[in-house]
Amino acid sequence: MVQRDVVELDAPPRKTRVRQDPIDKYEMRRIELAEAGLKTLAKLGYAKTSMREIAENSDFTHAVLHYYFADKSDLICYSIKHFKAKCVTRYDVVVAESGTSDELLQGFIEKLKETIVNETQLHCLWYDLRSQALFEPTLRDVVTEIDESLEKMIWRIVLRYAELKGGVPSISSSCAYATLDGLFQMYLLRIVSGDAENVEHFLDEIRNIVPLLVK
Repeated sequence: MVQRDVVELDAPPRKTRVRQDPIDKYEMRRIELAEAGLKTLAKLGYAKTSMREIAENSDFTHAVLHYYFADKSDLICYSIKHFKAKCVTRYDVVVAESGTSDELLQGFIEKLKETIVNETQLHCLWYDLRSQALFEPTLRDVVTEIDESLEKMIWRIVLRYAELKGGVPSISSSCAYATLDGLFQMYLLRIVSGDAENVEHFLDEIRNIVPLLVK
């Protein structure tokens, strides 16, 4: 009797199965579909992309896409929101770990280079959708929401840079965002037009303009 008790105590604990909430499964599938859709959207753009095109360029059927998304706008809004949510947190580590203003600026520049080179078409899609929102009411809420999150991201960088410099921002949050985003979009167009040298020109512009955002 005693021996049996010892054996039971020595036995390894049973692995408990973690049951996944149905809502989590639903959202995971939507994310999976969104990432598949982004590939087609980035390649063709908003106007040329349909639900059928996305289905044909992925492992999912047209019926499956319609089960998880009401229409093309619903899928596109979800997809770009998912992509930009990752973009917004990309610079948080740089902000948190930089000990000097120079370190922060260099870290920011490196992240910008990484994304403008490796995610060029996805950024083209974002600017495409932002322009389309001027004409498509269904896109306006999500585009506005994403724009606001990007502005807050830039402002966190400016505030931390100012703190490390011992100064304060010289312009407002909206002006800082418009300045840096405007440069990004301008050089993105030049890069997709085939001039790879514009990557370094863009980074030089950022290196020169960020110090001017602080006084």
